[in-house]
Amino acid sequence: MLALGDQWAVVSCRYEPQQQTFFILIKETPALWQNLRCPGDESPMFCYDHVGRTSWKHLNIFNQSCVLQCDLPRAKCRLCGRVSRVKPPWEGRAKHFTTAFEAFALTLMREMPVRKVSQLTQVSDGRIWRMLLAHVEHAYSQLDMSNVSLVGADELNRRKGHHYLTLFCDLDQKRLLFATPGKDATVWPRFAQVLQQHGGHPRKVSHISIDMSPAYKKGVLDDFSHATLIFDKFHLIAHAGDAVDRVRRIEAALDSSRRSLLKDTRWLWLKNPSNLSDPQLQRLNRIDLQALWTAKAYQMKLALQHLYTLPAHRAKRRLLSWCKWVKQASLKAPRNVLKPMLRVALLIEAHLNGILAHWQHRLTNAFLEALSSIFSATKRKARGYRSIKYLTAMLYFSASKLNLPHLVPL
Repeated sequence: MLALGDQWAVVSCRYEPQQQTFFILIKETPALWQNLRCPGDESPMFCYDHVGRTSWKHLNIFNQSCVLQCDLPRAKCRLCGRVSRVKPPWEGRAKHFTTAFEAFALTLMREMPVRKVSQLTQVSDGRIWRMLLAHVEHAYSQLDMSNVSLVGADELNRRKGHHYLTLFCDLDQKRLLFATPGKDATVWPRFAQVLQQHGGHPRKVSHISIDMSPAYKKGVLDDFSHATLIFDKFHLIAHAGDAVDRVRRIEAALDSSRRSLLKDTRWLWLKNPSNLSDPQLQRLNRIDLQALWTAKAYQMKLALQHLYTLPAHRAKRRLLSWCKWVKQASLKAPRNVLKPMLRVALLIEAHLNGILAHWQHRLTNAFLEALSSIFSATKRKARGYRSIKYLTAMLYFSASKLNLPHLVPL
């Protein structure tokens, strides 16, 4: 059952009813010394002495706890005299756990919070976290970034207030590459350094997809100046959606009749018509859309979304026509009611080349957006994380496609 081979043998197995635990004592056999070699000079090694008894938590047997015990031998090299402890085949990467137990715990952690895994395995959550950190640190150090060429970057709010992480992802392999505190230009040289540590290079990165943050733009131009800069379409549409909501608020303050028409309609304008429920569609049909500037802004947002379905050769002309339409409409609107939409038009004109690059390469940050929403749900389920160290470890564990032990196929 333990698959010890011929170098180790079970000496005894006893059950302690009070502790509800099986204790299995293991000892080395003479076969261990036949092939053991010094890692320095490959010389034969012999048994020098034994350390004190060590215990490792193993998988349960008949729903009872199981602990493996062994007086581990220390080996000495016949040539260089080096003395080292022999590592048994069942020893995991964390202290006092077997490899099988670690694989079981890591498999559970993919599906549930660490505290729940702690309760199921009857191991303190601090020890479970140390196990996860040890495996993630080792697996992340082996992560290969030599073929990374398509990169996406976005921020993640790690807790209330202005506390952010910047996430860098491989948009080709759909995996997280690096997570670091902050969302200013200094995160980009950090990413470039990590990229080189893992076999990649900034010059191999051909395309980068980001939002229109000035700090991100500066970081890309400073550290990845040769890469094609692409402004993510989801962020641009999000800017337009926010602008529609601001138009609604401004218009509702104009007079009481508009306020009554716009009351409780916020979610009507934030969704696409195809995503509206039947009651919402009925409410939208009852509104006199011709009388509202908010409806005009909503129509502008939908038209901007439609532009992303057009072929590349028509994109630039239609984008500039859209900006001209918004500018002309804003001149006719009373009291700057369409000013939020005008800001979107000016934003497009200022970042036109990066926005148009989407039609050439069709890169988006959709994977990053999905990762952010999934991890936000994980944070709520886990009631937050004790420190940024735990948060980044869980991000790598969940989304970096690390080579980690597991009991079932992933």
